[in-house]
Amino acid sequence: MTQIATNSPHIMTPSELAERIAQPEPEVRMTPIPQLAKGGRWRVEAMRSYSSSVFLWFTRGQGRITVGGVTRGYGAHNAIFIPAGVMHGFEVSTQVFGSALFIPPLDGISLPQKNMHLRIRETAPQSELTGLLEALQREIEGNRPERRRAMAYHTGLLTVWLQRQSLLADLNDNSADSGQRLAARFSEMVEEHYAEGMTINDYADALGVTPTHLTRVCNKACGRPASALLNDRVLFEARRRLVETEEPIQDVAEALGFRSAAYFTRAFQHHIGCTPSSFRRDN
Repeated sequence: MTQIATNSPHIMTPSELAERIAQPEPEVRMTPIPQLAKGGRWRVEAMRSYSSSVFLWFTRGQGRITVGGVTRGYGAHNAIFIPAGVMHGFEVSTQVFGSALFIPPLDGISLPQKNMHLRIRETAPQSELTGLLEALQREIEGNRPERRRAMAYHTGLLTVWLQRQSLLADLNDNSADSGQRLAARFSEMVEEHYAEGMTINDYADALGVTPTHLTRVCNKACGRPASALLNDRVLFEARRRLVETEEPIQDVAEALGFRSAAYFTRAFQHHIGCTPSSFRRDN
C-alpha cells in the first residue's frame, strides 16, 4: 500500500532536543577592530571568510582592504559590509580603530547579498550609525528579557541604514569593470576550492582565461598576483588549524590538498618563515 505523505510537524526526540540546547543558535557579536588581530596580524590580514556576514565601521586610521579579489583604501568613517562566505583581508595597525560586527543568519532579517564599501562623509549618518551600534552593543552585553529579539531588530535597523546609504552613494565609485569582475569570480572560486590542491592553471582554465591574464587582472584589481591570493587563503587556513585544533600536521596537509606533509612543511616555511610544528608551539 502506498503511504500518503503528511505535513505533520516533526517532533524532536530527546536526543535532538538535547543537541539543540547544547548548540544554541549563533548570536550577533561585536568586537573592537584591534581585537581581531589578537594572536597575530595574520588573523586579519590573510585571506579568509566567515560563516557570518561582517560589518566593519572604521572610526580612525587607514589602510587597504581586499574583498572579493578587489583592493580599495579605507579610512575613518568607512562602512564595509562583507556577506558570509566572501574571501577578504585587510591591513591593520595600532592606529586603526572601529567596530566589527559579525551577523549570523537571522529570522526575518534580510541581509545584503553584495559587498558594500561606503564612505560616510556627512555627520548625520555617522551619528545615526553610532547610535545604532551603541544600542546593539547594550543588548549584546545585557541580560534583559527578549534580548535576542531586540538584537535582531537592532540589526535589522542597521541593514536599513546600509541600504539607504548604498542608494545615496555615488554608483560610479563602486562600478566594477570586466577585470574586477574576473578577479571577483576568481576570489569566489578560491574560497570554494582552496583545499583541493588546484593550481593557478586550473583556476584559469575554469575561468576560461590564460594564467598570465588572470595574474595581470589580479595585479590590477588588488595589487597582488593570483598566486599570492591563493597562497594567502591556504596558509590562513593552515595557521588556523595549527593554532585552534590538535590535528596532526600530516592531516592538516592532506586536508589542504598538499601531496605530502614534507611538501606542506616546505611551502609553509617558505611563506611563513618557520615550520608548522614551531608555529603551533609558539602560538
